[in-house]
Amino acid sequence: MQLRDIERNLESQPLFCQGLSTSLKGALMQNNFILSPSLLSCDFANLEQELKGLEEADIKWVHWDVMDGHFVPNITLGPPIIKKCRPKTSLFFDVHLMIESPEIYLKDFKEAGADLLCVHAEACIHLDSVVTKISELGIKPAVALNPHTPVEIIEYILPKLYMVLIMSVNPGFGGQKFIPYSIQKIKKLRKMIDQQGLDTLIQVDGGVTLENVKSIVEAGANVVVSGSAFFKHPPYKKRHRKFIEAISKK
Repeated sequence: MQLRDIERNLESQPLFCQGLSTSLKGALMQNNFILSPSLLSCDFANLEQELKGLEEADIKWVHWDVMDGHFVPNITLGPPIIKKCRPKTSLFFDVHLMIESPEIYLKDFKEAGADLLCVHAEACIHLDSVVTKISELGIKPAVALNPHTPVEIIEYILPKLYMVLIMSVNPGFGGQKFIPYSIQKIKKLRKMIDQQGLDTLIQVDGGVTLENVKSIVEAGANVVVSGSAFFKHPPYKKRHRKFIEAISKK
């Protein structure tokens, strides 16, 4: 097959492959999922080195957990840290806002270098408006749903979303166990997306391990977030390969 034929074929692939380099498109289609390691579990004293380590491990996305101590019972980081790190890496910045009134800070995170902004449905009174504002800033819009929140709440705005995040733990702290009913929730969301003929990504965050990642992807997810189950098991390249193998095994 000629190179131009390969590129033409990749351009017809789902939305999450659009606008990416040919090498990255091929990797995503081959692995059938994206691993977005959560920096919540990394060594913050050596953040630049951690980001470089992810690049060397062939990771393409990195997950930033932003917490304000109000929407969730924990405080982490904000735009200044993300902005300092942006020039240090070419990783896709997947920024998860676990904060109240996120619409106030959208521009700040855009200027900090976020590639994707994910807001919680529970934190937005006017969710459609917030999603529209994210898109207008030129950032990929996403919405997160806490474990108790039904997927039907975002049914009418699905066409506007690049990604939906299913929280499979109650947000706020890393190292929690995966909530089993999340699998049925992923399946329901996948059905909704398929029925509307969309390419919206499904991300799953919370308690993702080598033992359950296959069932998560088989249920319909195509982006998985892993914190302690990834960062606590260096070297990162080997750990990334372990996740790929876990999904591929029969």
